[in-house]
Amino acid sequence: MTVSEHPQYSAEEKRKRVFAIISASSGNLVEWFDFYVYSFASIYFASQFFPSGNPTAEFLKSAAVFAVGFFMRPIGGWMFGRIADRVGRKKSMLISVLMMCAGSLAIAVLPTYASIGVAAPILLLIIRMFQGLSVGGEYGTTATYMSEVALRGRRGFFSSFQYVTLIGGQLLAVLTIVILEQFLNEAELKAWGWRIPFVIGAIAALVSLMLRRTLHETSKAEDMQNKGAGTLAYIFKHHRAAFVTVLGYTAGGSLIFYTFTTYMQKYLVNSAGMATKTASVVMTGSLFLYMCMQPLFGMLADRIGRRHSMMLFGALGAIATYPILAILRGNSNPYFAFALITLAMAIVSLYTSIGGLVKAEMFPAEVRALGVGLSYAIANAIFGGSAEFVGLAFKNIGHENWFFIYVTIMMVVAFLFSMRLPKTPSYLHTDH
Repeated sequence: MTVSEHPQYSAEEKRKRVFAIISASSGNLVEWFDFYVYSFASIYFASQFFPSGNPTAEFLKSAAVFAVGFFMRPIGGWMFGRIADRVGRKKSMLISVLMMCAGSLAIAVLPTYASIGVAAPILLLIIRMFQGLSVGGEYGTTATYMSEVALRGRRGFFSSFQYVTLIGGQLLAVLTIVILEQFLNEAELKAWGWRIPFVIGAIAALVSLMLRRTLHETSKAEDMQNKGAGTLAYIFKHHRAAFVTVLGYTAGGSLIFYTFTTYMQKYLVNSAGMATKTASVVMTGSLFLYMCMQPLFGMLADRIGRRHSMMLFGALGAIATYPILAILRGNSNPYFAFALITLAMAIVSLYTSIGGLVKAEMFPAEVRALGVGLSYAIANAIFGGSAEFVGLAFKNIGHENWFFIYVTIMMVVAFLFSMRLPKTPSYLHTDH
């Protein structure tokens, strides 16, 4: 859609809405820090839970557990989406961040394979499943809430802060590892240092819980009392096309996002031959720039329209993915790698800056959190959560370039589904 006329907001109303965005997104940051710190710290704890002596095999097993956390997301998306649509967005966000806090604390104190044998990886798997439920509900409810409180006419800009904090969670996770690497040697990090980020995450989640308690509710009583509120039957009867469209472009969006964020650190180490510490620094810098890009691309979408931004994302992603990944594999220069990864992230920003808003605009209030959360979670679980596992698996059998082709094909799919987006969204034209 194009920019609509900006409504007149009082200074007090603007302040309340901006504070609501900050409070909601702070919890989002903590949720994603807790979830992503697993991926970055796994370089050090993989051997503690999956001993084999083969680095690729250890990474593959820890990546599989990371992926399992994603496969719990559809259940979390359904469960928390239903709570948000029937009971309220605020309660849903409070429960999800509390669950993430418990999961992070449990990993921080979890005994290793050397202490309790096979029970260690099994317990790790169960905890990641629990966290997967939490983060599965976090995206849909937060995207819905932030879209509803954002100032009309500038919704692209304000909604982009969901990914500012989502990426910020990743950035803080990798930054935490970088800082620990400056004070602890590799043996200390593998022995006990990897537990520190999980403790930090649990404490931060409690702070976020307090902030989220100050949020005002955007759900209206008549929407929550609707017989179809928070039900799949209502979505599939009245909004099936919207659900399928969101699934389609989220599949490619999630895959390329995780390819150039969580998997990229391992790719630089395992395929490009870069030192682990160097790869961590490269990812810290590129993630920081990526985070800063979100509001800029959100403003761009407010000017050119969300549909145009999504189509640009699909087209550029399909054209650039293979060459960027192929060049990175043959390059160990950290500066050149940084430039290429930043370029890839700029392309992904066309999607991530407005992803939550575009989804929210596809559904009415009574099923918005469920529609956004479940469709995102399904596509994210299948294509996003498996990105590391698929990439490592193709490398393990000697055909890493097949992964490049796979990502490219999914970007073509994202482009085709972006073309299905309406030129003028049907929902979210009024304030909450």
